[in-house]
Amino acid sequence: MDILQYTFFQNALIGSLLTAIACGMVGAYVVARRLVFISGGITHASFGGLGLGFYLGTNPVWMAMLFSVLSAFGVEWISKTRNVREDSAIAGVWSLGMALGVIFIFLTPGYAPNLSAFLFGNILTITQADILWIGVLVLCLLLLFSLFLREIVFVAFDRDFALTQGLPVRLIEYVMMFFIAVTVVLSIRLVGIMLLMSLLTLPQITMNIFTSDFRRIVLGSIGIGFMACVVGLFLSYLFNIPSGAFIILVLVVLFLIAKAIKTVV
Repeated sequence: MDILQYTFFQNALIGSLLTAIACGMVGAYVVARRLVFISGGITHASFGGLGLGFYLGTNPVWMAMLFSVLSAFGVEWISKTRNVREDSAIAGVWSLGMALGVIFIFLTPGYAPNLSAFLFGNILTITQADILWIGVLVLCLLLLFSLFLREIVFVAFDRDFALTQGLPVRLIEYVMMFFIAVTVVLSIRLVGIMLLMSLLTLPQITMNIFTSDFRRIVLGSIGIGFMACVVGLFLSYLFNIPSGAFIILVLVVLFLIAKAIKTVV
């Protein structure tokens, strides 16, 4: 317990809580609207932004966010207006982002950048600036869900019904895609690009075993996500292994336990 005295570990715990809140809210929409592979496509597309950021000598996180937002909007626009299947658009964005990332990283002059924290996650390296930006994201999401929860739920579960109710469905979809992209980029340090899709889905499907209520899924997935982050952090510190792997491992174990409990009950 002495590690709790260290500033870097305190930052990691705060960052874990804020990330769990953001992923819990956004992930509930992702699962309800069956956008799991879109979140994976956005996540891997951000790798292109990371590579471009290293190549240009700028902040790779901001370039990754630009790539992610453009990719999210691109998938939404192509699949809705160009008669291209959504999974095909996702595959294109997914592969393009990874390809560009590899190219830019190999073209970067000097030593090759250390991508371990971005690929596999290491929240022990999170800074107070990272916490500030994740905190701003959480506040925006809380405000959005507080004011427009009914509209978001309608669009997530039944887009056609939302259209009949006169709701601005297209606007809501683009706003949520924007927040999915931003959440993805700001959560990369927690579990990494390779595993982030699981953090946006596993807590939600675990809660969905016991309830179909959107609010309960959001709250429960936040609790599950934070629990997994805390356990993963301690295991990461003890074994000196990137935190992302342990966090996802804990989430899988919790899902299997929930499934077993539901089967027995």
